[in-house]
Amino acid sequence: MATLRERKTYRDQVLRVLYEAVEGNRLLGITGSQLRRDLHVPEQDLAAACTYLAGEGLITVDWEPGNTPAMVTLTHEGIRHMEAEEEGTAQAVPGADGQARSA
Repeated sequence: MATLRERKTYRDQVLRVLYEAVEGNRLLGITGSQLRRDLHVPEQDLAAACTYLAGEGLITVDWEPGNTPAMVTLTHEGIRHMEAEEEGTAQAVPGADGQARSA
């Protein structure tokens, strides 16, 4: 299993790759296999990152049997979070890396 630092990095990478791939459109998503290919993340660590981010309300995940993400999409809150981060004005809320961000 990944270290805490690795888990935080995986979460951040999932959000960034997803945001860039869908260009901020919450109607679009990417497959879990595409995320694995892009990030080179072990399957169980990708599943853990997606579970965490879904719990935070930043993404939605359609799951395949075996705890494998089939399709991953950003939520409205996930888009707002990434846009705020991109603008450098993220609110003081837990980020994908589990750390509070300041405005």
